[in-house]
Amino acid sequence: MTMRNGRTVRDLRRENRTAVLQRLYFDGPMSRFSLGPATGLSSGSISNVVAELVAEGLVEEAGSVDSAGGRPRTLLRVSPASGYMIGVDVGETRVRIELFDLTLTELARTERPLAVGSPNSHDRYEVGVVVAHVREGIAEVLRLADVPPEGLLGVGVGVPGIVARTAEDGAVVHGQTIGWDAVPLERLLRESVELPASVPYWIDNGAKTLGQAEMWFGAGRGARSAVVVLFGSGVGACVVTDPMGPGRAIEWGHLTVRVRGRRCRCGARGCLEAYAGAEALLERWREAGGLPPADADEETALTAMLAAAYPAEPGTEPDATALAVLEETAEYLGAGFADLINLFQPERILVGGWAGLQLGARFLETVKGYASQYALAYPAARVGIGMGTLGPDAVTVGAAILPLADFFGRGGRRAEAEPETAEEQPAWASTVRDRAAH
Repeated sequence: MTMRNGRTVRDLRRENRTAVLQRLYFDGPMSRFSLGPATGLSSGSISNVVAELVAEGLVEEAGSVDSAGGRPRTLLRVSPASGYMIGVDVGETRVRIELFDLTLTELARTERPLAVGSPNSHDRYEVGVVVAHVREGIAEVLRLADVPPEGLLGVGVGVPGIVARTAEDGAVVHGQTIGWDAVPLERLLRESVELPASVPYWIDNGAKTLGQAEMWFGAGRGARSAVVVLFGSGVGACVVTDPMGPGRAIEWGHLTVRVRGRRCRCGARGCLEAYAGAEALLERWREAGGLPPADADEETALTAMLAAAYPAEPGTEPDATALAVLEETAEYLGAGFADLINLFQPERILVGGWAGLQLGARFLETVKGYASQYALAYPAARVGIGMGTLGPDAVTVGAAILPLADFFGRGGRRAEAEPETAEEQPAWASTVRDRAAH
């Protein structure tokens, strides 16, 4: 049955299920009585939806709470074991794979190091090696947690670069800085990883998955708009204008901050990444006469650089070379933040990524000062700049959110469980928040 606005009864049921699941997920446990005003649904609709979700094992009882003068009200929550997601972070120094239950509790993890000490960063990302790491890692976390592959709602993968999609290959990665030219990653994973054909892959930019995680569970909660920046070997960002929406990845690291400046690993000159990315930062220290640890990975080398510039021992002189390079980097970052402020006027800017967590702890206040100097006064006075709170696992968590958000958007039904007609498919493409708002 189709209603006047083009939505079907099936659409309405799915939207109601999504609204209940979303409220229980973020605000639960809750009683049926509390779900009504929280979702805007009638008591009859709440009863019907909850009965369905309980019968399907998606929702379970979680104790009770006293009511005013009546019987105790039963509390409800999303059942953790009703589905599982895998999050994958194809990072700069390692591939991290984590298995989560439906409430994003980590059940198992593994890491596969990428080659270090190579004169060419492209060598780290040989496609066959990365695919093998993902294949082996998925098999390992499923085995460690004793979870059947059929229980997976999907596999989310965060990658460096721009992700496009084609009908033939699915997600295709254009990672210019890592030497990936139209890599059909989804097709390669489907051919290599031993999972049921019904398990979907969700592949997206790593900064975007970081932003998704911080907005759902981290420092972005409560903000109407934010820019979440990722510092690693390179630099990226995600612009979020809907707290429950997917955000938009932007290649902020390849904004030109100096005409005819340093050569960036993307091939252009003067990119922010050529000054602020960890790979370039260490190279600048080396060129200035610094001595990064030999044969160390970037995380270890950056830790050594920060320790040299900001010695922990009282009375120890800082390494003047390392300190000068870092102070110059702080100004470049401040100017880059100012561009984000002027362009997007966000409520918050949040710093994440393994290098961001190290750098931000040392000189975020200095970066804020430069951002205020370079940005327009009105938006600069209204933005909060701070650290992300989810730590180095944020990209992996955000990747796992991708199949979870789709599952919620379908009202808690798997993709193959509810085939749709061509006319009904546009309703599937809207975000979780769009559906819940009806």
